[in-house]
Amino acid sequence: MTLDQIAKKVRASALAYPEAWEDFPWGESVVKVRKKVFVFLGHPDDPKVAFGLSVKLPESKDFALTLPYTEPTGYGLGKAGWVSATFTKGMKPELDLLLEWVDESYRAVAPKTLVKRLDGTP
Repeated sequence: MTLDQIAKKVRASALAYPEAWEDFPWGESVVKVRKKVFVFLGHPDDPKVAFGLSVKLPESKDFALTLPYTEPTGYGLGKAGWVSATFTKGMKPELDLLLEWVDESYRAVAPKTLVKRLDGTP
């Protein structure tokens, strides 16, 4: 699977969450739940980065930061549990791991009522 295909699957997965929608603040693609960002997908025209994302990982941040392609998210977000991953051409990130991160980030940012819907609780 190419990085472009992985990026499209991550975006589609993020948009499938309850009340998720795409926005483009600062020229960057983000996916929000209600008015809060739960995944930053980067600037689509950045030639240096084939794919990148930032997610809030309150549970798996420490593990995520051991990976060579990650770092704490800038602008002070890293202190709040946000992690950025950057992939250049030729890299093969594990799609399942990225989807787990999107899920964790959604659950950390979304209102509890929406998270309960994911878990099948009325």
